[in-house]
Amino acid sequence: VQLQASGGGLVQPGGSLRLSCAASGFTLDYYAIAWFRQAPGKERERVSCVSSSDGRTYYGDSVKGRFAISRDNAKATVYLQMNSLKPEDTAVYYCAAESNGCTFYIGNYYNGFQYWGQGTQVTVSS
Repeated sequence: VQLQASGGGLVQPGGSLRLSCAASGFTLDYYAIAWFRQAPGKERERVSCVSSSDGRTYYGDSVKGRFAISRDNAKATVYLQMNSLKPEDTAVYYCAAESNGCTFYIGNYYNGFQYWGQGTQVTVSS
């Protein structure tokens, strides 16, 4: 069972990146997938979540209107399109799976997530 996060890199302010979270060893269809991020010296922050049943999406206030989450169950992959990136978006981004809609994401209950990816570094700098 594995979640593989990828797509991070160095980008200038105002640029875009698309992160991918690929699932293997379990059926992605039945899981909500969330993205979190953690910058050095800061607490982990919720970024976004997409539910499994109805595809409902949720976003943290700091990324609303700039980031978009989507899922392709056929490819067992969830994407995070990040636009208008800012230096404060710099962090390691992690994806995680929960089998309870986005309930644990909404409740900020990290221990409820069953699977975690290894993280991908996003650096926004000129």
